[in-house]
Amino acid sequence: MLLTVGAFLAVACFWNSLVHGPVMLFIGFFMLRLFGQGSMTLIPNTLVPQWFVLKRGRALSFMAIGGFLSSASFPPLNTWLISSFGWENAWRILGMALIIVFLPVVYFVVKNKPEDIGLLPDNAVSKKRLERREEKLEEEEDKSFEVNWTVKEAMKTRAFWLILFCVSIPALVNTGLTFHLFSILGEQGVPGSTAAIILSIMAIVGFPVTMVSGFLLERVHVHIVLGLSFIGQIIFIVLLTQVQCYSLAIVFAVIWGVIGGFERITLNIIWPNYFGREHLGSIKGIATTTMVIGSAFGPLPFGIAFDFFGGYTEILLMILIFPILGSIAAFLSPPPQKQT
Repeated sequence: MLLTVGAFLAVACFWNSLVHGPVMLFIGFFMLRLFGQGSMTLIPNTLVPQWFVLKRGRALSFMAIGGFLSSASFPPLNTWLISSFGWENAWRILGMALIIVFLPVVYFVVKNKPEDIGLLPDNAVSKKRLERREEKLEEEEDKSFEVNWTVKEAMKTRAFWLILFCVSIPALVNTGLTFHLFSILGEQGVPGSTAAIILSIMAIVGFPVTMVSGFLLERVHVHIVLGLSFIGQIIFIVLLTQVQCYSLAIVFAVIWGVIGGFERITLNIIWPNYFGREHLGSIKGIATTTMVIGSAFGPLPFGIAFDFFGGYTEILLMILIFPILGSIAAFLSPPPQKQT
């Protein structure tokens, strides 16, 4: 899948280098969203949990380093490419980088899961046992290691639907806030430069929190952390309605970054922890679809509310219903028990 999606993402880059009208632009952005932000988020978040169970939290934390580095480096890199070579050639350079660098690395380095090369997650197989290939013993150990659910089995549990609802909330709320942040703060007398600083602080604070949260989630029940993160979301949304000076804006950015750091790992680790690795791709595909739908509709109520009320205070207070319900759903969603 990484090879296929990576190749199509390269095609999307080459396509966007030729855009000369709204139809081609729509198709280009559709492909970027499908193969880039959608698939390239789903696949690694499914791949890494295949390799770790006991140390899954810290593995996802280390994986997040790549996301932070790319978020920090690509905007200036793209700006330099465009100014030096033009936007058309910038797209082509990115497409060639995918073909020359990314695809070979995937082909020669990436393995789907440890069982494909005679191992178990967390390097749980000793060399002697691997050499003896005691298949029966390994199967028994693997069964005791985790419980795997099919999509149909997972959909019959209460936890699946409650967590699916929880997954949609950060996507909806955070996307809506990010899209309208400059307008929200501008309405409250905060300059646009401060809004830009908020986004930077949020990312900077979120990085160490993401690292810590992965280790924490190896020791604390994931649904408890998820429920607490929604309480934190309630706090920073209420605070946003009161941000009228630089100091409060900084406090808001820090709290938003802390909660975002916990959410990032929690929402990735909960699916393999609850339903195992065997059918993780199908289950996370449903979750990712829900997140994309949530992020797509997130900015809409803010825009409608601004046109209707002439401001954002009302929609910020109304949107609180989602993290309130999310916290309840999370606390009511302990890991399901599979009947054998």
